Amino acid sequence: MSNVLELDRVSSFYGPIQALREVSIEVPENQIVTLIGANGAGKSTLMMTIFGDPRARSGRVMYYGEDITGLPAYQIARKGIAQSPEGRRVFPRMSVEENLLMGAQVVDYRDYAANLRKIFTLFPRLEERFGQRAGTLSGGEQQMLAIARALMSMPKLLLLDEPSLGLAPLVIKQIFGAIRELNRETGLTVLLVEQNANQALRLAQRAYVLVNGQLTMQGTGAELLAKPEIRAAYLEGAH
Repeated sequence: MSNVLELDRVSSFYGPIQALREVSIEVPENQIVTLIGANGAGKSTLMMTIFGDPRARSGRVMYYGEDITGLPAYQIARKGIAQSPEGRRVFPRMSVEENLLMGAQVVDYRDYAANLRKIFTLFPRLEERFGQRAGTLSGGEQQMLAIARALMSMPKLLLLDEPSLGLAPLVIKQIFGAIRELNRETGLTVLLVEQNANQALRLAQRAYVLVNGQLTMQGTGAELLAKPEIRAAYLEGAH
């Protein structure tokens, strides 16, 4: 099985502060890979480093075997990587339709209608809210929109940063169900960053644990879910 994404001993900094310390991960094609860790562990920094902001100071980011470490973000997006960022970051004054159009900027507009139908199948609520301003949507609806906007670029790799953050349990179940469906039905490769370790480990085929910018553990989702130290740190009354 080939890897869509590889990070090879990647270190990155915010000014003088080192945020990632020689992190190496593999994201195989057609799989969901999750990265869990406490708040401030460096999970979001890893996602941003893939897109070059911050730029990896050492190590390499490889995409289908190509070194993309030094590429600008817009070129990385055009290669088929899309990100749904932490905190959703929809365009609040723009409608749902306009947000989705923004996601489709890097692909052929002739695919727009077909892609939109797929989005509405996955998230029917967005069809109901199509003309509504994104800023007036509920938190769960905004998260659906953020994921849908990323999907409109027809990515080969989807980066999801904390999709369950601040959402009610029922909405979290819907979001993770949609991620599972995407992977099963289309084979979409997903790199998922999550504090909700229980949901993430149940969803992912492969998992990594990040602590203070360093990888401390890896294995299948089921293997990590069964480890007492993982349960104590992330599942038993803690994230």
